[in-house]
Amino acid sequence: MKERKKEKTSDVYVRAVRLTKWYGKVTALSDLSLHLEPGIWGLLGPNGSGKTTFLSLVAGQLKPSLGEVQVCGERPFANPNVLRRIGLCPEADALYDELTGIELVTSLAELSGYSRKDARDRAAKALDEFGLTDAMERKTGGYSRGMRQRVKLAQAVVHDPDVLLLDEPLTGTDPTSRAVILESVKRRADEGAIVLFSTHVLPEVEALTDRVLLIARGNLVAKGEVHEIRELLEEHPHHVRVECDRPRELAAALMGVAGIVGVFFPDDTAALLQTRDPDSTYAAVCKVAVEGKFNIHSLTSPDASLEALFHYLVERSAHMAGTGSDAAAGSGIASPFAGATKTSSQAKTAGAGAKP
Repeated sequence: MKERKKEKTSDVYVRAVRLTKWYGKVTALSDLSLHLEPGIWGLLGPNGSGKTTFLSLVAGQLKPSLGEVQVCGERPFANPNVLRRIGLCPEADALYDELTGIELVTSLAELSGYSRKDARDRAAKALDEFGLTDAMERKTGGYSRGMRQRVKLAQAVVHDPDVLLLDEPLTGTDPTSRAVILESVKRRADEGAIVLFSTHVLPEVEALTDRVLLIARGNLVAKGEVHEIRELLEEHPHHVRVECDRPRELAAALMGVAGIVGVFFPDDTAALLQTRDPDSTYAAVCKVAVEGKFNIHSLTSPDASLEALFHYLVERSAHMAGTGSDAAAGSGIASPFAGATKTSSQAKTAGAGAKP
C-alpha cells in the first residue's frame, strides 16, 4: 500500500453536544458540551472525575450513552476514517511485551494504512524522537517504566494524527524525557493538531498552555483561558500579596480603594489584600507606593496560578455550584466558563447553543 498522504485541513476540531456516558447505575460523564479547535488543551480533574472516559469517547473506544461526540466532522466510534486521524497514549500500561519497540510501533503504523516499509521508517523516526533509538530492537517487556511510557507516545504520533490524546503522558518519565515530550507536544500543536493533555502535574500544563478544561464529578466545570475563568469566580476574591518595608502603613493607605474587601498580615513583611478588582488594586498599590515612598520587595497573586484555580473549581463543584452543561460550547460559541455565575449577557449567550 502506498503511504497515506497527510493533508492538513480546516476540519480539525472536537465537538461534544450533551455527551453522556454511564456504566450501569454509575454516571461517569454527564451532559458535557464543548468545541475544541487546534492547540493544546490541558484536561484537568480529580481522580474519578471522568477525564479518561471523555478521552475514550473522543478516541472512539467507547460509544456514548446519550449525546454525540464528533472528531473532524464525524463520529469516531467504529469509524476507521476518523480513527486514523486520532493518536492515543493511554494511561494504562498494556504493551505486547514479546514485541520489540520497532515491531510494536511498526505494526500500529501499518494499522493506520501505511505500507510495511513506510510504517517501519515512521516507527524508527518516532522512537528516535523519544530517545529510544538504542532500545528499539529490544523487547518491550524489558523496558523500564519510563521507556514503556515513551514507546506508548511513539505509537501515538507515528501516523501524524490531527487529534492527539495524552492520558497522563508524563508518568514515570525523568526530567530529560519530560522536556522532550513537552517539546514534541508543542511542535504538533503548532503544526495544526489538537492536543488534549491530561495530567495531575499542574505546573507542566501551565508551562504548555493557558487553555484548560476542568471536569469534576462527571461535569464540565470550566473551559477556556485560565485568566478568563479566574475572573468569573466572583465568590472567590483575588488575593494580592505585597511585601514591603511598612505593610501596615501601606494597607492603611489603600483602605479607600474600590474593590478591596479585606486585608490580612501573614507576617511582619507583607500585606495580603482581598480584592474584587485586581487590575485597579495593582494600579493603586503602585500609586500609593510612589506617593508614600514605600520600598516594595514583591507584588504577587498567590491564587492566580493554575493550581489555585484547580482547587477553587473542585471546591465549587463539590458544593454543586455548577452543572457542567454548556450547550453553547457544542455549537462552537465561545464560552469560557461552564457553571459559573454569569452576567445577564453571558447567560443569554450560553443558552443559545445546540439543542439536544
